[in-house]
Amino acid sequence: MLELIAGKWTMLVLVALEDGRPMRFAELRRRLDGVTSKVLTQTLRALEREGLLIRRVYPTVPPCVEYRLTKLGEEVGGLVQSITDWSQANIAAIQDAREEFDERTTRRPAGSYGSEHRPTRSGDAPD
Repeated sequence: MLELIAGKWTMLVLVALEDGRPMRFAELRRRLDGVTSKVLTQTLRALEREGLLIRRVYPTVPPCVEYRLTKLGEEVGGLVQSITDWSQANIAAIQDAREEFDERTTRRPAGSYGSEHRPTRSGDAPD
């Protein structure tokens, strides 16, 4: 289940549907820039299989299909939205950490972590 929820497109579908409004396939695809029809179909089917999404087909010509989250899907969608909010609130700190790491690691020869990371004896943790 965690593997499904942690997937890039799954998270984006959950966030897109989190407001409770049903969406059609084409609307979801437009909202999720870059997703292919095949990947979106696979993602929607996986979410439906796990009980996180309801697929409703209307008997029209051509058929109209809408997707919306179930109660379970709304719960996990709220958690994903919290992660999204946290990520956006902390993006500057994350970017600073990345830049600091990159600067620190490009100054050392490849494979070198400095003496502070070397165990004193085989298998011992550093002091």
